[in-house]
Amino acid sequence: MGLCALPLLLLLLLSLAAAAALAADHHQPHPQQNPALPSSPSSGLSSNSVLVALLDSRYTELAELVEKALLLQTLEDAVGRHNVTILAPRNEALDRGLDPDLRRFLLEPRNLCSLQSLLLFHFLPSRIHLSPSSRPPSLSISHYPTLAGEPLRLSPAAVTRPDDVVRPDGLIHGVDRLLVPRSVQEAFNRRRSLAAISAVLPTGAPEVDPRTHRLTTTKATASSPLGAPPALPVWDAMAPGPSIAPAPAPGPGSGKHHFDGHSQVKDFIQTLLLYGGYNELADILVNLTSLATEMGRLVSEGYVLTVLAPNDEAMARLTTDQLSEPGSPENILYYHMVPEYQTEESMYNAVRRFGKVRYDTLRLPEKVTAREADGSVKFGAGEGSAYLFDPDIYTDGRISVQGIDAVLFPPAADDGGRTTRSSPAAAPARRAPAVTGATTARPKLRRGQYLSTQSNSHYIRSFVLDWFPNYTP
Repeated sequence: MGLCALPLLLLLLLSLAAAAALAADHHQPHPQQNPALPSSPSSGLSSNSVLVALLDSRYTELAELVEKALLLQTLEDAVGRHNVTILAPRNEALDRGLDPDLRRFLLEPRNLCSLQSLLLFHFLPSRIHLSPSSRPPSLSISHYPTLAGEPLRLSPAAVTRPDDVVRPDGLIHGVDRLLVPRSVQEAFNRRRSLAAISAVLPTGAPEVDPRTHRLTTTKATASSPLGAPPALPVWDAMAPGPSIAPAPAPGPGSGKHHFDGHSQVKDFIQTLLLYGGYNELADILVNLTSLATEMGRLVSEGYVLTVLAPNDEAMARLTTDQLSEPGSPENILYYHMVPEYQTEESMYNAVRRFGKVRYDTLRLPEKVTAREADGSVKFGAGEGSAYLFDPDIYTDGRISVQGIDAVLFPPAADDGGRTTRSSPAAAPARRAPAVTGATTARPKLRRGQYLSTQSNSHYIRSFVLDWFPNYTP
């Protein structure tokens, strides 16, 4: 009987052992479902930790940089392994004492590694007391290892608040400035040098033929960078001077149209029509001459223009003799175009500072003189002068339009070589328009007599319909 029960007893014991092994395997966590925690005991950070004290201390700027550099977890692991000593700069040293360029460099996202190295340079992987009682009197400069991997040379004079915060896992010393490791300083110097070098394009100066004042063949075929200023002077890029033909031939264009000058000229002329009082100038630009097309081509090639636009009343005072010579409208308007971008503010500041300013015009070599008078800008001199009447009618960065109340004429030399003004003979003495508090209605504008004999309303209507199909009067 005993021998027969022995195999049954062994079978029962084996089954119980197998069941226990299955139960243990069932209760054991699977490594893929529940990842193992870090081996370091930093998972439970105490409220009395030195890192918590840093976040709540007077060194708030350093604590914010630690959070921005994503170093909290790294420092928690370091505190869990050993004590740390933190050299915390005061807030004034990080806020106002730090170089603005270095701060900008450290806060750039691509320089996160440099910021982390800089901050870890302030953390020592040991507990070091720097109080006067525990400080070695014979050593003036000490070397300490840091979490950044670079040794720190620290002078006792740099520690302004020794043992400022003391905790069981570390302590905080206050220092007078930010400690910059050599690697971060070298990276910052390299980036600053590259930025200074990249600010200047490594291109040679253009070679200009002294006889024709034009680029040589080798340089003229080279492609210019996008948005670069034109190499030729504006006078060399203009079309040939006006002759008997009403429309001059196209000028020597560069073929580099970086700007939509024709659209800008359309907007500028449409602004004149909508502004009111400058219909005569718009009619001359589009119908009587081809200056609108010429201006659009110059702006497309990168040139800038400031137009001194006479109003309709000033254009109406022109006589037949002043318009009888071939090319007179072109010459008159060329003298009112300055190859610079000037606004009312810039011109007024210039005349207030220098007294008298001479601007180049497209009518080479004539210049127009500007000076300050009666709180405004006055162009020309004597009876042929004009005041800045309507400032900043149109400004788009390439074309600036300033309204004036008279037509300007360049000075002419008489038989004795003296300079006179070829202005209208009957031009009365005028003063700058007075600015009053009451709002007055704009007087009804009329067309000049010189245009009533050569053009009619059909020109303006055809111009508006051709250039601005959506315009409604």
